Amino acid sequence: MTRSAPVTLLLVWAALAGITLLAWWIGAHHGSGPLRPQAAVALSAIAITIVKVRIIMREFMEVKHAPPLLKRITDAWLALFAVGMLAAYLI
Repeated sequence: MTRSAPVTLLLVWAALAGITLLAWWIGAHHGSGPLRPQAAVALSAIAITIVKVRIIMREFMEVKHAPPLLKRITDAWLALFAVGMLAAYLI
């Protein structure tokens, strides 16, 4: 069964809002205290950001209907961005 476009966009928007709340919760409740697991929080934030960017590119920028080459190029760009963000944090 296929969903109509407004229902799909609503579900994607709800998922993005949930992911945003998850990122906020991780940052607000796990970034302080005696142990201060800053690396885990930062890496989680980067991973959540990568997931959100891919969802936004696929759903709201209509890359999911693009030719396969464009899909691969956007995924490669996102992978390069993720590696750059991780390298910048870890170095």
